[in-house]
Amino acid sequence: MKVTVVGAGAVGASCAEYIAIKNFASEVVLLDIKEGFAEGKAMDLMQTASLNAFDTKITGVTNDYSKTAESDICVITSGIPRKPGMTREELIGINAGIVKTVSSNLIEHSPNTIIIVVSNPMDTMTYLVHKTTDLPKNRIIGMGGALDSARFKYRLAEALNAPISDVDGMVIGGHSDTGMVPLTAHATRNSVKVSEFLSEERLEQVKEDTKVGGATLTKLLGTSAWYAPGAAVSGLVQAIACDQKKLFPCSALVEGEYGLNDLCIGVPVILGRNGIEEIVTIKLSDAEQAHMEESAAGVQKTNGLLEL
Repeated sequence: MKVTVVGAGAVGASCAEYIAIKNFASEVVLLDIKEGFAEGKAMDLMQTASLNAFDTKITGVTNDYSKTAESDICVITSGIPRKPGMTREELIGINAGIVKTVSSNLIEHSPNTIIIVVSNPMDTMTYLVHKTTDLPKNRIIGMGGALDSARFKYRLAEALNAPISDVDGMVIGGHSDTGMVPLTAHATRNSVKVSEFLSEERLEQVKEDTKVGGATLTKLLGTSAWYAPGAAVSGLVQAIACDQKKLFPCSALVEGEYGLNDLCIGVPVILGRNGIEEIVTIKLSDAEQAHMEESAAGVQKTNGLLEL
């Protein structure tokens, strides 16, 4: 099992670290355009192998895609990160060119790979890969919902004053501050609906805090977060690599699901060795469906900025 991570910045390096620590991949290739940067990150990470008890080989390379050949899964984290006050959508001009070039280079050397897109604006970048490559739709996945759901569960546990292992919840819709659709009505604490414990007002606050989760961290850190995004990616990679058939919300190309067409947006999917094995349709309330449609309109507006 060979995994390539393009972009050795904070998010990419965290992806590589979490994948290696889980010890399910034989090799992780970390690639970056900055001379020596990926090599240094890889060496630093390999020096933790005996301390963290993993045998995954981490290889760093500078812009040499031949070293990524025959990768089973490729993760694209490259692009400029958000700065305080920036929206994910404002990154589109620079990141679109980067993602298009990177995906083309990856597929040239690994034509049977599965691509996971992390670069922002993520839903639009995932759509771009669909429109500019010949990969089947099940092998192009956007990582957003897994991260947003982790942030949702963090906020739910905080509101409930409960251990996070007690909490389950999911966020669908666009990966943006306004587009996320946290499914509070479906969220549970050990199988009991959270609405049994929290007021409608408190749940609304949880929802709003979740939607600005990335912006909150960007304001505090001065750049995008990296630990949780890296962990979210590693969860998706492991589910695919180990054929776990796990359910995650991911950005997938919809063709009629949830009444939406010709865009990538966060929906529940089953992940296995073939990538997206199935898009799961869950029953939404009228309000949730309306929010989903509003979110889709926002994603389509951003898609319209692409030069396809």
